[in-house]
Amino acid sequence: MSGSEFVPLSLTPLLIGILSAVACALPGNFLVLRRQALIGDAISHVVLPGIVVAFLLTGVIAAWPMMLGAAGAAVVAVVLIEAIRRLGRIEPGAAMGVVFTTMFAAGVLLLEQTDTSTVHLDVEHALYGNLESLIWLDATGWASLVDPVALAGLPVELPRILVTLAGVSGFIWLFWRPLKLSTFDEGFARTLGIRTGHLGLALVIVAAVAAVAAFDAVGSIIVIAMFICPPAAARMMTNTLEGQVGWSVVFAILSAVLGYVLAGYGPLWLGAHDAVSAAGMIATMSGLILALAARFGPCRSRTGAPVQS
Repeated sequence: MSGSEFVPLSLTPLLIGILSAVACALPGNFLVLRRQALIGDAISHVVLPGIVVAFLLTGVIAAWPMMLGAAGAAVVAVVLIEAIRRLGRIEPGAAMGVVFTTMFAAGVLLLEQTDTSTVHLDVEHALYGNLESLIWLDATGWASLVDPVALAGLPVELPRILVTLAGVSGFIWLFWRPLKLSTFDEGFARTLGIRTGHLGLALVIVAAVAAVAAFDAVGSIIVIAMFICPPAAARMMTNTLEGQVGWSVVFAILSAVLGYVLAGYGPLWLGAHDAVSAAGMIATMSGLILALAARFGPCRSRTGAPVQS
């Protein structure tokens, strides 16, 4: 594929897939180490009804209404979980499972009953995103990367997820030491004056922002996979936190690149005529990488051992 074909048709979807995967994998490392990986799954389910309600109220798909809708849905989810846990006297994991699946199903039902013909928002979009359609129509080749007129026509999802990744990276860099201490020894972190409760809430909020920013482009499948699979695979490659974060970024990028390429060309290589979902293939690749790390990773037999600082 020449630059005149690759740049307008594949460059931006590929970059958006990579940036989305990395933005979710970075906070996912701490969620996995804190044994809160289910929160990443939960966020991807909870944001759907929030986004749909925001669309119904505003009539547009925009960043701020989506963020506010997702935040409102998260608050509702927390209230419902606590109510079910107290009134039903069941353990928190079961309450979380009930609320998350119910809210996601409610979001799907709202989508089915809503006229979304004027925007890219439907049940299929919610699950798989619209990654393949995020092409750069104003590009003519590699020279478009330095052409201000062509750059003005970039899909809005690319700068949005780029800014989100910068914010997520900045948060982790700024609070690296408190995050590390509170993740591995919360009691000691408290004695140092670190507000572990506030920090944990901030981590969840950052993860939610990453999920919402990625949701519009890649749907819920990649969001779920990238919160868990790259960090879990990275955990089997090293016993240092810095190494795990580095490996998770590598695995996230590898999943996005291999998934996007195989979604378009894999079926053709096998004799089929139609491509498959890029989001589904990226998630599949992340799962395959996790399986390989579980089988061949140098630390696979010591995943219960503490990560070294």
